[in-house]
Amino acid sequence: MKNKLFLLLLGFIIGSITFSVLFLKPEIIGKSSKIQELEIEEIPKKESSFALTNNSNSTKNLDFTLAAEKTVNTVVHIKSEYIQNYQSDPMLDFFWGPNGSRGDRTQIATGSGVIISSDGYIVTNNHVIEDASKISVTLNDGRELIAECLGTDPNTDLALLKVKQKNLVFAEFGNSDDVKLGDWVLAVGNPFNLTSTVTAGIVSAKARNINILRRSSKESIFPLESFIQTDAAVNPGNSGGALVNPDGVLIGINTAIASKTGSYSGYSFAIPSNITLKVVNDLKNYGLVQRAFIGVIIEDVTQKVMDQFNLPNTNGVLVSGLSDGGAAYEAGIKVEDIILKVENIGVNGVTELQEQIGKYKPGDKITVIIQRKKEKKIIEVRLRNNKGTTEIIDKNKLERESSLYGAIFEELNKESLKYLNVNSGIKVVSLKKGEFRDIGIKQGFIITHIDKSPVTTTNDLITTIKNKKSSTLIEGIYPNGMKGYFVFDA
Repeated sequence: MKNKLFLLLLGFIIGSITFSVLFLKPEIIGKSSKIQELEIEEIPKKESSFALTNNSNSTKNLDFTLAAEKTVNTVVHIKSEYIQNYQSDPMLDFFWGPNGSRGDRTQIATGSGVIISSDGYIVTNNHVIEDASKISVTLNDGRELIAECLGTDPNTDLALLKVKQKNLVFAEFGNSDDVKLGDWVLAVGNPFNLTSTVTAGIVSAKARNINILRRSSKESIFPLESFIQTDAAVNPGNSGGALVNPDGVLIGINTAIASKTGSYSGYSFAIPSNITLKVVNDLKNYGLVQRAFIGVIIEDVTQKVMDQFNLPNTNGVLVSGLSDGGAAYEAGIKVEDIILKVENIGVNGVTELQEQIGKYKPGDKITVIIQRKKEKKIIEVRLRNNKGTTEIIDKNKLERESSLYGAIFEELNKESLKYLNVNSGIKVVSLKKGEFRDIGIKQGFIITHIDKSPVTTTNDLITTIKNKKSSTLIEGIYPNGMKGYFVFDA
């Protein structure tokens, strides 16, 4: 009897095991495979380095009165004065005498800005204050203050100003990655010098590149355009103003319009808040924007590319080339890889990838998802600067090491030297009160020779001039080709 019970129990155990193997294991295997796939779809989260507030942008919140009231007090009117040189006009000279129309005249430019801290930091567009000799800011309550420009970034058309004022109402940065097509937005600025004007619209597109920013490799200007497109009315004077959601959270800086007349024609463009925040933090902390590069030549995945590489869709960005020794090359990214995501943010175009990389600085490690053939991989990339290093450049340190008598110098790259048709030269990138300004040298002048000897490095230039005990002949050229000769007395 005991033997029968033992055999019955043994049979039950064997049957249970068989059932588990045949029916349950495939399900477990399936779950394991799915988990692995999800791990490739999602990069493990890590703490963000950005100070962003939560922007829910609830579709139920269509009452804009609170957002408008909150934002108008954070937006300022900016007036900048700059000097414009006029060449002689024969017609005017007939009335005013020889060279009577020639000379420097003060011009006025106006725009908007957004207060981003209680102690007086203001963000605006670079083109609003470019070349300004004096910048004044008018608050919404009518107070007028003088502003100092802490730094500019032609690559994104942004600038950071500072006024000596405390306890100001300021705008909070929202996360522009969370903005969706169809979201309601408000544009606040000073169009046509009309103070505190509010207009409304929706987000009609993201990651727009309209080729409005100037590109110049010889001046190291590589535009980053990935605008938020809206149909909120924006006109001249709105530049540098705020684009906010219905909760009054800053999601962009209004910058441009698409128009054949110079006035609003249906579309306006704003710099995303994530890019803006990164730029102003860099300008505040270093005086210069720390631009990061991934080191890839990329192109959109079109239908032609999709067919050529037998891809399932047009998602991602195709890597068509790599910089030798660049960040992507060192990380193991290869030509013909498809970059799908950067830190879990999908990139479905060149401008979208540029926008995501633009949020980081050299030395930052980012995680990307790429597709190689039919396999997805997670790759960690350490970004670099345009010189191929991870060095952070501090403007204050740079000025201390490369300044003399009110002038700050910069060594030219090979492309700039070739463009100017000179073998060597040091550029005067900034000029304050001092001996160099006194002898007539102007900003932008390239010093090529000291007492007929070529100048190749900033250190050589500074050492040579400091050690001179007699008059020194300084030769050079301006970017427009005009040559200059100046005598410096020791």
